[in-house]
Amino acid sequence: MKIRVPATSANLGPGFDSCGIALSQYLSIEIIKDTETWEIQHSLGEDIPKDETNLLLQTALTVNPKLSPKLLKMTSDIPLARGLGSSSSVIVAGIELANRLGGMHLSQKDKVQIATEMEGHPDNVAPAICGDFVVASYVDGEVRYVKHHFPMCDVIAYVPDHELLTQESRSVLPQSMAYQEAVQASSIANVMIAAILNGNLPLAGVMMEKDRWHEAHRDHLVPHLKTIRDMAHVLGVYGAFLSGAGPTVLVLSPEEKTDQMIQELEKLPGKASIHLLSVDQEGVQVF
Repeated sequence: MKIRVPATSANLGPGFDSCGIALSQYLSIEIIKDTETWEIQHSLGEDIPKDETNLLLQTALTVNPKLSPKLLKMTSDIPLARGLGSSSSVIVAGIELANRLGGMHLSQKDKVQIATEMEGHPDNVAPAICGDFVVASYVDGEVRYVKHHFPMCDVIAYVPDHELLTQESRSVLPQSMAYQEAVQASSIANVMIAAILNGNLPLAGVMMEKDRWHEAHRDHLVPHLKTIRDMAHVLGVYGAFLSGAGPTVLVLSPEEKTDQMIQELEKLPGKASIHLLSVDQEGVQVF
């Protein structure tokens, strides 16, 4: 059995802690055989545990402590600590591992609820489970979410070589906002979501770049965001926004402008990798 979980991008600008899309990079977990103790084979780095202290197994055994040990193989092309949901993908995989090995028959709603409780917010885990574009809320301990088709476009990920941990990126956010500013921030997010539902990516892209919740407070951590936005405006692509807590920036582009946008991104002075992705429509899959 093999479990595959997509990368994700949270927020999409103003949809802070609520909106997310699934992307075509993946974490895969393969169940090899029964063993005496849990073991994970991987080549993801020396700092990633290969025993029960791995987040995958911590999650699975929290969901179902009675699972019998297995030898697992973990592979991933999701960059770590770059704002593409690497930790969320592991949590979702752990829940699915417990679900399948334990015969738990969890519903999609169950999985989203459990994952959100573990992660603290649904913006990454919900699209990782459901696929496509998901809008979710986590209020009074209950998750409510809606999945919808994201309009067709290319997704270009500019992934800097340096990590930016979520807790560092969250530490710069304010504790409160003025009421009128919050109303404006909410209206921007509402129009962005409505534009996506209506298939209007030009308008959605404009609203993605008008976020008032978080991006302005993180400017000094991601100085390349403004540079990439300026490029995007010159070329006329849909928009650019910080992926999750950063430092990755996503650019939404019509197919005919993608090559030129990538060429411009390659000229930037910082060390980074550039990935041409698409929106994953399926979410977590078991083969």
